[in-house]
Amino acid sequence: MNKQHMNKQHMNKQHMNKQHISTKKRLTLFLFILTLSPTAIAQDRDSLSTAQKLDYSTFITAVGQQNLGYAAEKFNLNIAEANLISARVFPDPEFSVGLFDNSERTKQLGRGYNTGLAWTLELGSKRKARINLASDEAEATRLLLEDYFRNLRADATLAFLMAKQQLLLVKTYQNSYQQLRQLVVSDSIRYQLGSIPEIDFRQSKLEAANMRNTLLATEATWKASAVNLAVFMGEQTATGIKTPQDPFVQLDREYRLNELIRIAQNDRSDLKVAVQNKQLSQRLLQLARANRVIDLGISLGFTYNGEARNETAPTPQFTAINAGLSIPLKFSNLKTSDLKAAKFKIDQDETAYQEVLLRIQIEVTQAFFTYQAAQKQAQLFDSAMLLEAKAILEGKVYSYKRGETSLIEVLNAQRTYNETQLSYYEARYNYAVALVELQRTAGIWDIQDI
Repeated sequence: MNKQHMNKQHMNKQHMNKQHISTKKRLTLFLFILTLSPTAIAQDRDSLSTAQKLDYSTFITAVGQQNLGYAAEKFNLNIAEANLISARVFPDPEFSVGLFDNSERTKQLGRGYNTGLAWTLELGSKRKARINLASDEAEATRLLLEDYFRNLRADATLAFLMAKQQLLLVKTYQNSYQQLRQLVVSDSIRYQLGSIPEIDFRQSKLEAANMRNTLLATEATWKASAVNLAVFMGEQTATGIKTPQDPFVQLDREYRLNELIRIAQNDRSDLKVAVQNKQLSQRLLQLARANRVIDLGISLGFTYNGEARNETAPTPQFTAINAGLSIPLKFSNLKTSDLKAAKFKIDQDETAYQEVLLRIQIEVTQAFFTYQAAQKQAQLFDSAMLLEAKAILEGKVYSYKRGETSLIEVLNAQRTYNETQLSYYEARYNYAVALVELQRTAGIWDIQDI
C-alpha cells in the first residue's frame, strides 16, 4: 500500500514537472514575442524616419540643373555654336617664299628670291550658304535639347511617382504588420489563459510572418525606386534615400481631344525638330548648288634677281612684281549626284514630317483615352471607403478579442482593408501616370506638384 502511494506521488510529481516545463516554454515564447514585436516595428519605422523628405518641386528643379545626361546633351549646343563660328571664317590666304640660283657659281649669273601671296575668292555665296546651314543646325540642336528635356522631365516624374507609390505600399503593409503583431501578442495571452485554441495562435503568427515577408519585399522595391531618384538628380553619392511626400495631389484636369491634338501639332518639340530638318535639307541643297560655282584664285608675287657679272651678258640686279588669276576647270560639275542627294533629302524630311504629324495625333488620342479611363477609375474610390474598411477591421478585432467572432473573420477583414487601400493607391497612381503621359504627348506641362 505504501509502495503504491509512493508511485502515485512520483507520477504526480512528474506530471507537475511537465506542466511546469510546458508553462515555462509558453512563458518564454510569450516574452520572446513581446520583445520581438517592438523591435521589428521600430526597425521598420526607423527606415522611414531616417529617409530624407523630397517634394516634387525640389526634385524636378534638381533634375533640370544637375542631371548628367541632360548636361551632356547641352554640349551638343555648344558644339553647334562653335560650328557656326567656323562657318563664318573666310578662306585662309597662302604665303609662299623661295630662293633660286640662275646657274653655276663660276658663271656668276646671279641669285635671287621670290615671295607670293595667294587667296581663293569664293563665288556663288558659298560662305552665306555655310552660315545659313550652320545656323539652322544650331537651331535644330537647340530643339533636340528641348525635346530631350521634355522626355527627361516626364521620365523623372514617372520615377518620382513610382517611389511615392512604393512608399505608400510600405506604409500600408507596415500598418498591417503592426496590427497583426499586436494580434499575436494578444493571442499569446489568450492562449495562455485557455481562451483560444493553439491553432488560432499559430494561425495569427503565420499571418504576421507572411505580412512581414511582404513588407520586407516592398521595402526593397521602395528603396530601389527611391535611390533611382538620385540618378535623375545627378547625385554621385547618395547620403540618404530620397522619400517623396505623399499622397498624390492635384491630378484633376479638363481636356478636349481636338484642342490637345492642335496644341501638340503646333508646339511639340519633336515636331519642331521635323520642321527644322525640312529647313536644313533646303539649306543643304543651297550649299550643294553654291559649291558647284567656280572659285577664283588670286595671287600676288614679288621677285628679286641679283646682279649677274657674267662677261658675256652682264645684268644688273632687278625686282619684279607679278599678279595672277587662276580659274579651276570643274569637270566634276558634269556629275549631278550631289544635287540629286540633296533633293532626295528634301523628300525624305517631308515624309518624316508627315509621319511625325500622324504619330503625334495617334499618341495624343491614345493618351487622352487612357487618362479618361484612369480618371473614371480614380473617381470610384474615395477616402470614405478607406474609413469604412478600417472601421470594419477595428470592429472585427474588438469582437475577436471579446470572443464574439472568429480569427478567420478578422483576417478577412484585414485583407479587405489592405485590398481597398492598395486599390485606392493603385487607381491614384495610374491616374497620375496617365496625366504625365498625356502632358508629355501633348507637349504641355503645368504640373507643379503631384
